[in-house]
Formats: sequence, structure tokens, C-alpha cells
Amino acid sequence: MKRKLQVPSFKLQRNIKERSRGPEYPSADDTSWAVHEPDGPQPSGHPFDLEERTARFGEAIVRFSKTIPRGPTNDRLIDQIVGCGTSVGANYCEANEGFSKKDFHFTIGRCRKEAKESKHFFRMIAASEPSLAPAARALYREAAELHLIFCSMFRKTA
Repeated sequence: MKRKLQVPSFKLQRNIKERSRGPEYPSADDTSWAVHEPDGPQPSGHPFDLEERTARFGEAIVRFSKTIPRGPTNDRLIDQIVGCGTSVGANYCEANEGFSKKDFHFTIGRCRKEAKESKHFFRMIAASEPSLAPAARALYREAAELHLIFCSMFRKTA
């Protein structure tokens, strides 16, 4: 049986072209570009929000990385800490959208690994730049807490 395909009208083609332009974004210098959830009661009913905590952890890492002096050694450390530190939150968001228990378990395992890797690179940054050691230690402690949280979640979903 041969199917007859519908040919799109000119009007439909014009609408597709208009939609493909995409939204216009504000410039990077605009301070309103930062996105934050409004403070208020948590919709989940939990006294803490791990998604928000990991997001704030990533933001703190981005701010901290801007204080590290640039150089061949430090550039590599900056890339690594920003990569693994910000991916903790991204992977946790992905885990919450998991399709199955197995998918959740796998993604939480990745969060655990990224948090542990963050701890390692904070230690390396503290060794590389002793003047930044107090700030690196504070972020190291937060990475250690997140690592323990994700380890617990990983064990409980096994």
C-alpha cells in the first residue's frame, strides 16, 4: 500500500524558520544572567535540598577558581577542579531523572567518583598555592561531606 505524504505549505516552512532563530540572550556582562531558585519552603518536604547544595558547591568552585593565579601547573588544576566539581551537581540532577533503579545507582556512583576527585584536586591546589589553602580546605570539607552522602546513597541502592 502506497502512502501519500503531505507536502508542507509555505506558511509552515516560514514558521519553522522563525522558530529556528532561537531566543536572544543577554550579554555575559549582565548580572541578571545568574539563575537562582527563590528561597522558601521546599516542595519535597525535606529539610535539605541536595540539588541546591550541589549547585552552590559548583558555584563556590567557579568563584574559587577565579582566585587561583594562572600558570602552566595551575591552569591544569583549575580545569580539573572546575570540571569535576561542577559535574557533581549535574550528575545528581541527572540521577534524579533516572529511568530505573539501576540507572539511578549508576549515576549516583558517578557523583561519588566526581566528589572524590574534587577532594584530590583541592588537596593539589592547596599544595600548589599555600596562600589559598584555607579556602581550599573549606571546599575540601564540603566535597568530603558530599562524597559521604553519595557513598551512602550508592550503598543503599545496590
